[in-house]
Amino acid sequence: MLINLSRSLVILAALTALSVKAETPQASAVRAEAVVARSVLDTKAVKVDETSFSCIREMTPVRHFYIDNLLGDIKSTLAAANAPEGAVYPPGSVVQLVPTEVMVKRESGTSPATGDWEFFELEVNENGSTIAKRGFVDVVNRFDGNCFACHVPARDPWDFICESGHGCEPIPIDHKMTGALQRSDPRCGNAVPEDGDWMALFKLKSMVTIGLTKKWFEEKL
Repeated sequence: MLINLSRSLVILAALTALSVKAETPQASAVRAEAVVARSVLDTKAVKVDETSFSCIREMTPVRHFYIDNLLGDIKSTLAAANAPEGAVYPPGSVVQLVPTEVMVKRESGTSPATGDWEFFELEVNENGSTIAKRGFVDVVNRFDGNCFACHVPARDPWDFICESGHGCEPIPIDHKMTGALQRSDPRCGNAVPEDGDWMALFKLKSMVTIGLTKKWFEEKL
């Protein structure tokens, strides 16, 4: 039995050596270039300003949200978004559910607590975007929810991306409302409404108004 085991080990070592020798110089060069490219993207500064954001419908759709990559690596961002068991998004990734709220993956090491995600609250109109709020752990949206606190349950393995089954608390708006907001993004030009969109937007506006009124009374009492 020991002899057979020894022979098996010799054969395995020989096959391993052959596979290493079989790799062409061109294949080795391509693999090395890929590693270098990934390293460069990980350390390249992710510049984010108001010109970074435009029509949400010009981004790449994934299920009920949209993605992009400010460094041009949309392929890796899309792969992370579609990974069935979750994945870490590459630097430069942009994730957006509605026109006025955005997550941007900053360069590696920028904010370990948030997985390098920076959160943005935008004001949008036909002329473009204005950044109303930005930050890592302290950005509060118009529903008075802390963005980081909402996303942290999906830290692992979903890299802070909230979807059904990712552990995040349900948001107060449904897919009909988010879809209506996407289809009426003023930065895109004319709206492309579907049946029921205007009613969904009316309900959403009413929710925001009621929430602001409630907050005003709470602050005064």
